[in-house]
Amino acid sequence: MPYLELENERFNYRIDGPAGAPVLVLSNSLGTTLDMWQPQRDAFARHFRVLRYDTRGHGGSSVGAAPYTIEQLGRDVVNLFDALDIESAHFCGISMGGLTGQWLGVNAPRRLDKLVVCNTAARIGTAEAWNGRAALVRDKGMREVADGAAGRWFTRDYIAAEPVVVGGLIDQLRDSPPAGYAACCEALAVADLSEDIARIPVPTLVVAGTFDPVTTPADADFIAERVSGARRADLPASHLSNVEAAAGFNRAVLDFLLG
Repeated sequence: MPYLELENERFNYRIDGPAGAPVLVLSNSLGTTLDMWQPQRDAFARHFRVLRYDTRGHGGSSVGAAPYTIEQLGRDVVNLFDALDIESAHFCGISMGGLTGQWLGVNAPRRLDKLVVCNTAARIGTAEAWNGRAALVRDKGMREVADGAAGRWFTRDYIAAEPVVVGGLIDQLRDSPPAGYAACCEALAVADLSEDIARIPVPTLVVAGTFDPVTTPADADFIAERVSGARRADLPASHLSNVEAAAGFNRAVLDFLLG
């Protein structure tokens, strides 16, 4: 398993796809790992050099010192680019990864070719809720958060139809390092790009799940209305639309990136 040491922090990553192809970076949601992108890996790797990585505090990446900031999560991506000699790349992030993508679009646009932000918002949730969740997992671990996650991530129909897929992702959440999860919650508590995203100059696709209770279609509309020329796509899914509506997700993203 390849790792990079960046500023004394370890980052777990995977690369798939042909050498010399344009690079596409995939950034995971809170409480998942790079494995959440399995439904996209083969489809995207036919066209791109696909770089998946574990956000700090997740999977095989270092936890480091808390709290994190959205700037820190964005700079981690820039450092990955530098370490891997990537001048610029397409970027696709979901939920927390989508917020990271917005930060990059505002603060490091020359490193981006096209930007895809999925099931996300310029401001996700409230500081009170995120700080409360951080305190909960530091005190009691991940079980309580994991036990309630399926209903936030997926529709009832998908949970009933795909119990193995859902169960695997919930187990992954349950096994997340509490300190890393809590530190990301603290980053989300203060991250607010609402006044900044109008400065994103790169071509942008905003993807929403029509049944997403966490980051709603209205949140996607807010981004799309402020980013000049942004495109919108809606999928019949809840929060992890890349899993629940994988075929439609892949088609929407590829149509945008290859168009």
